[in-house]
Formats: sequence, structure tokens, C-alpha cells
Amino acid sequence: MKIEVLSKTKDSVEFSVKEINVALANELRRIMTSEVPTMAVEFVDFKKNDSAIPDELMANRIGQIPLTFDRKAYNFNESCDNCKGKGCSRCQVELVLKKKGPAVVYAGDMKSKAKDVQPVFEKIPIVELFEGEELQFEAIAQLGTARKHAKWQSAVVGYKYEGNDFIFNIESVSGNSPEEIVAAAANVLEEKANEFGKLLGKLK
Repeated sequence: MKIEVLSKTKDSVEFSVKEINVALANELRRIMTSEVPTMAVEFVDFKKNDSAIPDELMANRIGQIPLTFDRKAYNFNESCDNCKGKGCSRCQVELVLKKKGPAVVYAGDMKSKAKDVQPVFEKIPIVELFEGEELQFEAIAQLGTARKHAKWQSAVVGYKYEGNDFIFNIESVSGNSPEEIVAAAANVLEEKANEFGKLLGKLK
């Protein structure tokens, strides 16, 4: 396998891959899209919501906001050895918001209890509050993958076949950099191959 980077920006990368087949290209694309962990809000506790948007729709909007995070600092909640899934600083982060109208509430108005967990884009609008309206909530962000919910999708990934090369284009839509997404996908693929090898060994 030979890889050549064709272009790169802060949020995207394009590279060519030689000596792979369509099956492997599809698997790489699927892993980068849906199996690379990202951070997103999973629970929202509304203390006050005077806006025209119901709590359920508001929570959905908040969950779609991509968050930055330190990949080495957090575990999946369900497999956290530190708290056994009860919730701790190693598997979840609290974000709070309190704002009164008239004003537009943006993602950047959320205050995180962890410096590394912040909205990727501060100017994502959440809701417009009018005179006398107030929004106040506490939210819990956790690691997840898009196999569970689309809010944890790490990237938009596509590829095309040109001659003997597969040309991949990866655009991050999460707190992961394009390089982190590709590296994480390679690790997932390696883990899958190792697990498959172990299962085959049991058949002997």
C-alpha cells in the first residue's frame, strides 16, 4: 500500500492510495465516517426554556454541535474503568448555559467544565430569545460513534477510482483533525483484523 497526500487544509485532506481494492476502500470510508469516536452532548437538563422551541427539539440541536476534545483524556462511558459507567471526569464533561433575551443563543455561549471540550464553531445558532425569554440548561457530553447516532459522525468521506489509485477526500465535521481521523480509522481497521484472526484461530 502506498499513500500520497495531494492537498491538506485545517479541516480536510485529500490523498491517493495505491495497491488496495474496492472492498478495503469501502471499509476505510465507513470506519472514518462512523467508527471514529467524537464528543457530543448526550443529555440535557433544562432548568428554564421560555423559547418557542420545545425541549426535545432544543436538545437535538445542542447534540448536533461538534465539540473539540483531547482524544487521550476520555473513555467511552460504558467502558470507563474509573467509574464503571456511573459518570466521571474521564468519561463525561458538563456544559452549562444561561442567557436572557433579547439575544441569539450561540454554541459559544455554552460554558464547559473542561478546557479541551469546546464548540468547534462558536457561532452555531441554537435559538433566538425575545424580550423576557430565558434559556438555562446543564448538558453532559460523552464520547460516541456514528454507529449509535449521527451526532457523533466524525467526517464526510468520499473516494473515487482513477487508474490504479483510490483518491480519498476527508472533511472533518467534528473535533477531530483530518489526520486524527485517518490515524484512528487505521487503528480500528487493525483491531478488526486482529479480532478476525483470533476468531479464525478458534475454528481450527
